[in-house]
Amino acid sequence: MTPATISRKWHTVAEVAEMLGFSLSKTKSLVLTGEIRSVKIGRNRRILPSWVDEYVSRCAEEAERWSV
Repeated sequence: MTPATISRKWHTVAEVAEMLGFSLSKTKSLVLTGEIRSVKIGRNRRILPSWVDEYVSRCAEEAERWSV
């Protein structure tokens, strides 16, 4: 029997800030304005990896529109 591998399902706001190369305050602002989707679990905000990808895709699409 092989051991099960569990991958992270949620990221913290601080982890997302590091992934995006943004400051924590910038990332918190994006979360609070809804630009990056999140869910509140207890006192903490959590972000699905796919929600980070959605944000990055939106930013890339906007950048392409402005470069034409």
